[in-house]
Amino acid sequence: MLLDVRNLSTVFPLKKGVVHAVEDVSFSIDKGESLAIVGESGSGKSVTSLSVLGLISKPGRVDGGSIIYKDKEDLRTASKERMRQLRGNEISMIFQEPMTSLNPVYKIRFQLVEAIRAHLSLPEKEAAARAAQMLDLAGIPSAEKRLGSYPHELSGGMRQRVMIAMALSCNP
Repeated sequence: MLLDVRNLSTVFPLKKGVVHAVEDVSFSIDKGESLAIVGESGSGKSVTSLSVLGLISKPGRVDGGSIIYKDKEDLRTASKERMRQLRGNEISMIFQEPMTSLNPVYKIRFQLVEAIRAHLSLPEKEAAARAAQMLDLAGIPSAEKRLGSYPHELSGGMRQRVMIAMALSCNP
C-alpha cells in the first residue's frame, strides 16, 4: 500500500469550542492509482490533504487516526525535515487557489525552477528546461514565454496549470 489513511480526524480549537473539520476519514492508494476527493465547499477536502502533508496550521491539529506511507512510516510522527523531503519529491498536492500558492512578486520561471532545484538538485539550465517542459505538458501554450510572466498576468486556469506543472515536476 502506498498510502493508507485510517480514521483521520483534524480539529481546530476556537474560543467557543472545537471545529471538527475532518472526522474519521479513511482511504488507501496503491502505487499507480489515483484518488479524487470530491465534495461540496467546506466538506474537508483541503483539510484532509493538508493533514496528510503535515501542513495544518496551529492551533489546528490532526487529532486521531494514522497516515501510513509505503506500509511502514506513520506520517503523523515524521519529523519536519522528513516531511520536507517527502513534499514535492514523493507526495504532492495541487492547491485549490493558485494565487495563495504562487508568490505575486516572482515570475513563474523563478518559482518553478526553485521547486525543481530544491527537490531534484538540477543545475539552473536543466531545471529551467524542465520547468518549460512541465508547463507544456500541463497544456500552457508558449511555455517558454509564460516562464517570464508574473502570476497576475495569467488567467485563473493557466495559474492552476502552473500549479499542476509544479506539483508534477519532481515526479511525486
